[in-house]
Amino acid sequence: MSTSKIKSHIRHVQAKPKIAAGAVIIGILFIAANLRAPLTSVGPLIGLIRDHMHISNTLAGMITTLPLLAFAIFSPFVPRLGRKLGMELMILVSVVFLTIGILLRSFPGVAALYLGTAILGLSIAVCNVLLPGLIKREFPERMGLMTGLYSISMNLFGAVASGISVPLASGLGWRGALGVWGILSFVSILFWLPHLKRSSAGVSAAQGQAAGQHVNLWRSPLAWQVTMFVGLQSMVFYVIITWLPEIMKQQGVSADRSGLLLSMMQLALLPFTFVVPVIAGRMRSQRLLVVFTFGLMLTGTLGLLYGSSSLIMLWIIILGIGGGFAFGLAMMFFGLRTKNAHQASELSGMAQSIGYLLAALGPTLFGYLHDITGDWTLPLWILVGASVLLFLFGLGAGRDRYVSTDK
Repeated sequence: MSTSKIKSHIRHVQAKPKIAAGAVIIGILFIAANLRAPLTSVGPLIGLIRDHMHISNTLAGMITTLPLLAFAIFSPFVPRLGRKLGMELMILVSVVFLTIGILLRSFPGVAALYLGTAILGLSIAVCNVLLPGLIKREFPERMGLMTGLYSISMNLFGAVASGISVPLASGLGWRGALGVWGILSFVSILFWLPHLKRSSAGVSAAQGQAAGQHVNLWRSPLAWQVTMFVGLQSMVFYVIITWLPEIMKQQGVSADRSGLLLSMMQLALLPFTFVVPVIAGRMRSQRLLVVFTFGLMLTGTLGLLYGSSSLIMLWIIILGIGGGFAFGLAMMFFGLRTKNAHQASELSGMAQSIGYLLAALGPTLFGYLHDITGDWTLPLWILVGASVLLFLFGLGAGRDRYVSTDK
């Protein structure tokens, strides 16, 4: 074979992975778009839902808490199912059930509301656990960039959902404003279907990795530090998206403006959910980024507590940037602290389980504390304490070590 033909053959072989990689990227971005919007769309409407359904603040908080409990209960089983059935197939099945859950949640009746919420929580749990491992498997050299793009898609649609929930509810009712996100999840199914042919190869690779090196993460201090960091940042985020509109209403902010401010907070974190993973991927230790995260989250929370109400937009933006730092680090720790896709999925599953069980306490505890105190001072001090713990666990999770070699 001539040199020119050899070069032509090499170019032809190399073109296929690039095309396939582009399709995987698009599919990942569409799936990621569904992981926040069905949850963040609830916050601006929670007062309307509470009043219409005649439920307490504690039960209203359960609308956000139920998906987190689903993350906690189901996540440990997801990596094993992903190895047996293939990540691609598991993700497809989860998005199908996500669509069902979103539609069911918009049906009349309290039972449909909570059952649909539980189903969509289980569905999102699958994607939350498997996507970090899929990214590490498909893009080991571009993990920071891909994690950033994945985070941008997730949080962008989450921000949009918060911002348009109230306007949508004005025309469609709150059930329609929640149900409309089933359109996005259905479209995502269509974009993910071509990836099913990759599942068999993914199963073989995952089984080979699992056989090659087994790590008991439950005995790894580093794995527990990552888990607690993930759980605390999630608790803070879900508390804010659930109750920040109500906190602002108590300070005289209208429902429309509170929803827009919540959306602005999520827009503020967007650039940092992209930039922080890229920066973190180039650093041996991420402890400096943890320090910045702590400073931002503490400043934003104390601003809401004691700052001027005229500066509420500033406090919300600072809190959003801090959340962007925390989320970007949490997503990167799955890949940075592990050596292969199997370990990344296992660590993600552990963090989703224990971490989100902790996060699930947040919205309900917030609602309960408000019910018994009548204001938001004590609940906001819970966020201050969470910021301190986030800092301490983040210092451990940011060390340049792997869970497989952690002592």
